[in-house]
Amino acid sequence: MAKKTYHYYPGCTAEKKASASNYETSVMAMCEVLDIELKEIPDWNCCGASIGYAGGGELPRLAMNARNLAIAEQENPDLDVVATCAACWLAQRETKERLLEDDALMKECNEALAEAGLKYEGKQRVRHMVEVLIEDLGYEELGKHVKKPLEGIKIAGYVGCQTNRPFGIAGESFENPKYLDKMIETVGAEPVEDYDKKVQCCGGALAFSEPEKSQAMIKEIIEAAYDGGAEMIVTPCPVCQMNVEVYQDQINKRFGTKFRMPVVYYSTLLAVAYGKSAKEAGLDGQVIPAKKLEEIASR
Repeated sequence: MAKKTYHYYPGCTAEKKASASNYETSVMAMCEVLDIELKEIPDWNCCGASIGYAGGGELPRLAMNARNLAIAEQENPDLDVVATCAACWLAQRETKERLLEDDALMKECNEALAEAGLKYEGKQRVRHMVEVLIEDLGYEELGKHVKKPLEGIKIAGYVGCQTNRPFGIAGESFENPKYLDKMIETVGAEPVEDYDKKVQCCGGALAFSEPEKSQAMIKEIIEAAYDGGAEMIVTPCPVCQMNVEVYQDQINKRFGTKFRMPVVYYSTLLAVAYGKSAKEAGLDGQVIPAKKLEEIASR
């Protein structure tokens, strides 16, 4: 299969020095096997997802994203822009749609970008990495590279809210998307059937302001995974991964539970199944070790 090349927007959570750098590690390992080239957008800036609505105003938030997209257009307008973070993907996808639908807003945004010698025209598609895997490669191609099937592991596919609404993955149900379940099957593991919390928000926006509400939401996500017999959770979102993994000790204290559920990325599953080492798959970045994946990776 011919090499596929994309502009890559790492975002603040997935870059090399960030909290979710193990995500980027596993993505790069996965892409190496699949012959996907990611050309990082030079001098990219934050998408503003976490602070954009906190008094900064609409135009600065849109201009932050348009700047990244304008740089990508300037570099190579024929390449799609790909993000691994759901929040980054959503922010940039929204920016493109809003500006193309509103000539006055596009003009105002470009007046701001002109100060940096840039102009945004909306020529490129903005995509999440899972869209690339599913739409450009397909499950059959993903399955061809499996060297170490993840047999004997039952996994809950936690999609979360941002890769599902308002845009979603092409052809998927908003209420019950199946793409993570299909990926789990592709690498030889067993998905949890009828996982009823797969699209519930993890409460990321409430994690600091109202932690009791956020943790109650996370508790339901983890409980549903346990109820389905899952040994781990897989997600496409670094915010979901962080929230569902790192607050388990606090949730155990608050609710008297005994959670110890590993939460990994789809790219981690693929990297391990493709024969990468635990380090190459980013497993050394887990707060709660995914021991079964580590065992498979070490074989």
